[in-house]
Amino acid sequence: MFRIKPKITPSLKEALLLTGLILFIIGISIIYFESVPHIPIVISILILLIYGLAKGLSFKELEYGMGEGAKAAIGSVFLFFFIGILISSWIISGTIPALMKVGLGLVTPYFYFAIIFVISSLVGLGIGSSLTTAATIGTAFMGISAALDFSLAITAGAIVSGAFFGDKMSPLSDTTNLAAAIARVDLFDHIKNMAWTTVPAFLITLISLAILSPARQHLDIQQIENFNYVLMNTGMIHWYSFIPLLVMVFLSIKKVPALLTLATSSFVGIILSFFHMPDQTISSLFNVLYGGYVSQTGNLMLDSLLTRGGIESMMFTVSLVLLALSMGGLLFTLGIIPKFLMQMESKLNTLGSLITVTATTGILVNFLTGEQYLSILITGEMYQSQYKKLGLDGKHLSRTLEDAGTVINPLVPWGVCGVFLTNVLGISTIQYAPFAFFCILCPILTIFYGWTGWTITKK
Repeated sequence: MFRIKPKITPSLKEALLLTGLILFIIGISIIYFESVPHIPIVISILILLIYGLAKGLSFKELEYGMGEGAKAAIGSVFLFFFIGILISSWIISGTIPALMKVGLGLVTPYFYFAIIFVISSLVGLGIGSSLTTAATIGTAFMGISAALDFSLAITAGAIVSGAFFGDKMSPLSDTTNLAAAIARVDLFDHIKNMAWTTVPAFLITLISLAILSPARQHLDIQQIENFNYVLMNTGMIHWYSFIPLLVMVFLSIKKVPALLTLATSSFVGIILSFFHMPDQTISSLFNVLYGGYVSQTGNLMLDSLLTRGGIESMMFTVSLVLLALSMGGLLFTLGIIPKFLMQMESKLNTLGSLITVTATTGILVNFLTGEQYLSILITGEMYQSQYKKLGLDGKHLSRTLEDAGTVINPLVPWGVCGVFLTNVLGISTIQYAPFAFFCILCPILTIFYGWTGWTITKK
């Protein structure tokens, strides 16, 4: 999308007015009217189309811009379909129920939310994918919290914080590799330099979640034992239930493409399901992979937690991603985002202003296009020369790209990650965002270092 050439150059006043109007429509619809993001984005697209036509552009040119924007979603769409299949296959193979059982065993009278954060961080670090972490171990922890009647918003905040810590710091992560490649720095130099913002953000998040964790008297051990008993009675948990997880971790370490990793892990899960579901037919299996698994244990709580997955469950996410990126394509075609970038580029005379503007651009692109990859690509290409002019090492650019690009997308209700997480965790972005401490702290720390000069080195 960042290669879409603007057809017109609007005035700064027009660009600000249109952007403000779009963000107001989307914000008021989601927050005040509690609408799904689709409708306000459709309204915003119509406003941009009317503006483009009024400026003399043909509908074909505007349609082309939308199409080019939507093209950026194709890879994500296929990935989401396979994640939907993965969730279904991991339920019927017993992997998700087994993870829930292990998670229950890790629950202690102290630091419940902090434990969720640490485990999500380790899983994310191991597989290098925030969305896969949330869809697997995250789903299990949401089920545990629901069973124990703990805050789902804080649970989701802990999962998201941990998943994106792992995504940001893992050498297996595509965003980590992309940021290093755009800034032309060594991958491990990039990861080591990120520790200056990531470690403090991790520790503050850990302490905050420990403080927010339920008091000991609120933890009903008998309730945990009862839920464990119900889980075991499903007949789905066996020693081999962990094999799909191990397969996914192994393939991730071997840097097998994400789509093939998800497909292989799902296939292994499907094969294993026949071990304890011998009466399963191919027809019923296909229905589960498309429509999701429907639990019928008779236990209302467990049935609500295990009834999920399938390609169909991803349609909400896919439709919103296509709409959001189509709107992003229009914003480029109409020259609105390029106008902001040109304005920001002219105010980069000091270290503090450069890093602040870089971070601001990354955040702005996330909110306007809903895409973290575009945030990294556009921002990196835009400011790379400015970092060279000030004699800054490229690793400071790559760190800022991740601090204000990668970890911001889950906080955007209409962003690719925000929509996906809402779908798989069953709680809105607006609800969990205040507790995603790690994602909030990273851009604050990177801007703080920019103005103080701490941890910043010149060539």
